[in-house]
Amino acid sequence: MTDNSAKRLHDVFFYGLYMDPDILRQKNVEPRHPRKAVVKDFVLRIGNKATLLRSPGDQAVGMVYSLTHQEIDSLYWGAGLDEYAAEALIVNIGQAQIPVLCCNLIQAPDTTESNAEYEAKLKQAWHDLDLFV
Repeated sequence: MTDNSAKRLHDVFFYGLYMDPDILRQKNVEPRHPRKAVVKDFVLRIGNKATLLRSPGDQAVGMVYSLTHQEIDSLYWGAGLDEYAAEALIVNIGQAQIPVLCCNLIQAPDTTESNAEYEAKLKQAWHDLDLFV
């Protein structure tokens, strides 16, 4: 029988500071089943906020966690990040490919935008998570 309950888990790819499991826990989100992942043909763009942009030949690294619908909603739509939209992507975890949800900005950041503080925190998260950047 299919489980359509509120407890059903969905794999979500995080490429920004939500990769940090401690940040997720601080937001009352339990980061289940952590996996390092790569999404091909996308590049990370940090403006005032971070997003992934389609970019053939590039790749972005991140973490996949399994979350409930309520947890996903609380991270974005319950937190004032309404300009993000969920979309389906395929990520590589080792040699395997899996479908995931990923939240990206609908409107790409302007090329003149930057956020040095966010970028520094993100580099620390990559280091702490031993991501291959």
